[in-house]
Amino acid sequence: MTTERVVVGGAVCQGGRLLAARRSAPPALAGRWELPGGKVEDGETPERALARELREELGVEVVVGERIPGEWVLRPGYVLQVWTARLVSGEPQPLQDHDELRWLLPGEEPQVDWLDQDRPAVAEAMRRLVATAGIPGVRSA
Repeated sequence: MTTERVVVGGAVCQGGRLLAARRSAPPALAGRWELPGGKVEDGETPERALARELREELGVEVVVGERIPGEWVLRPGYVLQVWTARLVSGEPQPLQDHDELRWLLPGEEPQVDWLDQDRPAVAEAMRRLVATAGIPGVRSA
């Protein structure tokens, strides 16, 4: 049994684009971009936590999809796990912890300053977008 606390991130995709969220807090992370999400609460599955966090932070309902392989240390005792997610209802708004949202096409992800721990999952999410959309000549970074 792991003693690490799981933080979930959502690779929210719609129309061949990935949703990026700019942190507004805490000060050490403010201005950097991430895949939105949050901590898994006691008794909650990571998938349910992600759906709840996206509802609270962005005001949207999602269907949680596949887990992106990997796990990234955020700080001692906390690890990030990322799942794909598809919007079911709502238009994402920066309600909590973020001050800006941006939809990025494959190849546009270098335009924002991602948190280091999110970069591998972002790269994989973009790779999947390209593969499913069949966009010729587009490579993710």
